[in-house]
Amino acid sequence: MSDRHVRRYAAYKESGVEWLGEVPEDWSFGRIKNVISKITSGVTPRGGAESYVDVGIPFLRSQNVHNEGLHIDDVSFISVNTHQEMMNSQVRPGDIVFNITGASIARTCIIPTTLKTANISQHIALLRLRNANEPKFIWYYLQSQFVKDYVYLTQSGASKEAFNHGQMKCIPLPLPPLPEQTAIAAYLDTKTAQIDRQVELLCKKATQYGKLKQSLINETVTRGLDSTVPMKESGVEWIGEVPAHWEVKRVKGFVNFKKGKTPNDFSDDPQHLPYLSMEFLREKNSTVNYVIHQKNLVVIADGELLVLWDGANAGEILIGKKGYLSSTMAVIKAKASFLNKSFFFFFLKSLEKRFKDFSNGTTIPHFAPDVLTGEIFGIPPLPEQTAIAAYLDTKTAQIDRIVSTINAQINKLKELRKTLINDVVTGKIKVT
Repeated sequence: MSDRHVRRYAAYKESGVEWLGEVPEDWSFGRIKNVISKITSGVTPRGGAESYVDVGIPFLRSQNVHNEGLHIDDVSFISVNTHQEMMNSQVRPGDIVFNITGASIARTCIIPTTLKTANISQHIALLRLRNANEPKFIWYYLQSQFVKDYVYLTQSGASKEAFNHGQMKCIPLPLPPLPEQTAIAAYLDTKTAQIDRQVELLCKKATQYGKLKQSLINETVTRGLDSTVPMKESGVEWIGEVPAHWEVKRVKGFVNFKKGKTPNDFSDDPQHLPYLSMEFLREKNSTVNYVIHQKNLVVIADGELLVLWDGANAGEILIGKKGYLSSTMAVIKAKASFLNKSFFFFFLKSLEKRFKDFSNGTTIPHFAPDVLTGEIFGIPPLPEQTAIAAYLDTKTAQIDRIVSTINAQINKLKELRKTLINDVVTGKIKVT
């Protein structure tokens, strides 16, 4: 954050809020209620989702509100009449919206000038500021980790994921004079945009490496390592030719599935085996649920191959760990001795996109096993499978290391963005 326009303020005073610490001496200090002219939240339209229309007034839900701005590609619409019935929760450009329930609690953004009017659900709070304040400064402050920590500590509700208007009004607020609010907002606009552009470029780079990895798997599993061998038609349009010496087989003959089940009793005692949820297998969940043994549960060993059976990622292939299999997954096993286990994994990964594309279900996608068992595929001799698996192990590990480095850079930039906002909106550093 080295910048010739950034320095410390001449003097500071105690804010009186332990987690906020000191603020610049010439800043005032109050609560969010001191700078707003209106706070409200929406309601569910009469008739719920059945009241949505194809064209009309945008109806913002919590999934539309993100710190970087509104995501309205999947926005719902309500009729003009419904919008008029919900007059109190109509939003206009410059209003701040703030998620007050659920997993996305504390996400916030400003209604842009391009959105002339909209309405909000009951999961969103609307904050309309008094004219004597810069909306973008307040918005940046509401994005800060200080506010997020306040929300997490004071939220209420049975699930501890609800934040009411009274709590919102009481959010502590260090407030610089209006010209300084404007300068801070402009500075953060510039700096966060620079960081966001870097993150976007790195994300695109990581995506390209992901596509390269998938292309490498697809090509090697269906063509082999030797591009000079004679080829023959596989009989499958999307595969095309396969090496002539490969045996063409229907997958149904050598694969079976066993779906997991939901336990009746959980424990926090690590002497029991873990519950293999998607979050646990992806190592994105710090909480480990252990399962008290029940006879009807499905236990798998380390390294077994799994497919997500239900949910948005139905069809994704994962490598399992020893534990009890979730009801949202199935273990996939090869019944034949002519398959190398590592090759079988890459074989399944080559089909992953087809699994996802053909997952069915009206509201929740479900894996369609017929997509796999109905396929005809070219299978190389066992020694060649072993060579292909070893090659792909090496190459995909190289790509994974590159992507891991890129993701580390992305996380560092995101942390820099967060620290920058925290320091500037609380006066830890001065913008001139």
